[in-house]
Amino acid sequence: MAHDHNHDLAHHDHGAAHHGHDGHGHHGHSHAPKDFGAAFAIGAGLNIAFVAAEAVAGLMTGSLALLADAGHNLSDVLGLLMAWAAVIMARRAPAGRRTYGLGKGTILASLANAGLLLLAVGAIVWEAIRRFGAPQDIAPGPVIIVAAIGVAINTATALMFMRGHGDLNVRGAFLHMAADAAVSLGVVAAALVLMAQPDWRWIDPVISLVIAGVIVAGTWGLLRDSLDLALDAAPRGIDPDAVRAWLAARPGVTGVHDLHIWAMSTTQTALTAHLVRPDTTGQDQFLDSVCHGLSHQFGIGHATLQLETGETGQACRLVAAHG
Repeated sequence: MAHDHNHDLAHHDHGAAHHGHDGHGHHGHSHAPKDFGAAFAIGAGLNIAFVAAEAVAGLMTGSLALLADAGHNLSDVLGLLMAWAAVIMARRAPAGRRTYGLGKGTILASLANAGLLLLAVGAIVWEAIRRFGAPQDIAPGPVIIVAAIGVAINTATALMFMRGHGDLNVRGAFLHMAADAAVSLGVVAAALVLMAQPDWRWIDPVISLVIAGVIVAGTWGLLRDSLDLALDAAPRGIDPDAVRAWLAARPGVTGVHDLHIWAMSTTQTALTAHLVRPDTTGQDQFLDSVCHGLSHQFGIGHATLQLETGETGQACRLVAAHG
């Protein structure tokens, strides 16, 4: 960092910031994923069994909607397994060159999960368009039974992740399972229509396209947020301008520059900033108060602040570079 005479102050604050990891707010609670190990295990196990049953039923009945739902559920199982693995990796302590540990694996997992879902959409749309030209006969009875089981399983799985919206991985799991329940309900509806109108075989590819639309709608936010975090953007829900204004309003602070806010994982947010504060009295108490406020006001639990007195009359070299 700039201004070597301030190095000790910056180092001290890095230590003071550690108490903020228990802060609450968006991306602020670093221990959230530990509470969902059982949910990941149960959800993945139930959905793996259901995907196998649904795929077999789809092939036997000729239902593209059922096969499309099975493909979607399979991608969700892979996403759950990746998210679960990333959570386990994120618990490993920093070591060697990985001074932040492996927490960003949770971000990469959510990004890969979004990519898998979009690939599944492409396959579903392609097959649906093909079937418009060659509609197939479908046995609606077995389709209704299998899809109804899917509604129950996906609803139960979604409820297990319902309280984890502060973690992008857990939020993605909840949204996908909830969407799966809705999609399976749509498959039931299509089969009921076919029972009443056997000649409406086009309803199967139509429902498949609706499924694709639901997947895209549910995945878009996950893809956007995951990409933002992978590019070290400030997490959604944290306004950098509001953080800058809050820091500038701290007692004795006359300037804020070189402010950076980024996600260390889907549950931990970091911040670095230079604060100009001519008054050097009560530095420890000041740093403790600022770190506490960042944690509880904004959910930023890992703050590193460099204090500058400005007494040399020379502006920090990073003012122009990063404002």
